[in-house]
Parts: sequence; C-alpha cells; structure tokens
Amino acid sequence: MKTAISTLITFMYLLTLFSFNNPNADTCSLTIEVKNLRNSKGVVQFALYNKDGSIPDQDYKKYYKIQNGEIVNGSSVITFRNIPAGTYSINILHDENMNGKIDKGFILPIEGVGFSNFQSINLKNRPNFLKSSFELKGDMIVSVKVIYM
Repeated sequence: MKTAISTLITFMYLLTLFSFNNPNADTCSLTIEVKNLRNSKGVVQFALYNKDGSIPDQDYKKYYKIQNGEIVNGSSVITFRNIPAGTYSINILHDENMNGKIDKGFILPIEGVGFSNFQSINLKNRPNFLKSSFELKGDMIVSVKVIYM
C-alpha cells in the first residue's frame, strides 16, 4: 500500500512538473532591422526562409514566414517569435508601391532589396540560401542592408 501511494505521489509530482513546462522552450525570437531607407514610402517586407533552394524567390512563394514592417524615420524593425532553432535566411524588400513583389527595370530591381550576409549585390555576387544563411540558436537581432540599384 505504501509503495502504491509513493508511486502515485511521484507520478502526480512529475505530471505537475511537466504541465508547467514552457512549450516554447526550444523556440527563439528573431528581430530584423533595416536602416537608411531612401524614403518612407510603402512598407518593408521581411521574408524569412528555412530551406536550401528557396532563394532567389522573386515571387515570394517559397518563404517560411513573412511580415510587413512600418517605416519610421528611414528605418523598420520586426520580430518573428516562436521560431525553432535552425538555419535561416532573410530577404528584405522596400516595397514602395506596396504590391508585394520586386519591381524591376530592364533587369535590376527598382525598389530596395537586401539579404542577410550581403552588403552588395551584382551579377557575380547573386544571393542564394547558402550564402545568405545563418544559424539561429537563441534570441537574435540581425541588421540587413537594403541595396538600391
């Protein structure tokens, strides 16, 4: 009888312990900031990717998560919450006309674009997932440069 009561008490203790366990313990917050936007028109579109081959994504169909940020004094900041630890890449669009896509002139974008780990973009330095990816292991803040062609 004492063994049964002891086992029941242990079971209830463990049940209580696991009931209050944080379900988001293995997730992170990723804050992304951009500065020095050329104007305050439109929004900044922040696209987060988690798979190789997902970048380039000119039509924004391969992203993991996407969010628009308001522009204040030439800057914008957003936070993705409850993101599992892993490998990610960021694609930024200064969507001045708010149509959700990269508008181009002859070949090059006419709106600002940016990628994690990129300070410049050209025909020899084109973004892809591997070049722009980083490891997210805990809460993190990333600054991305927006490039105007």
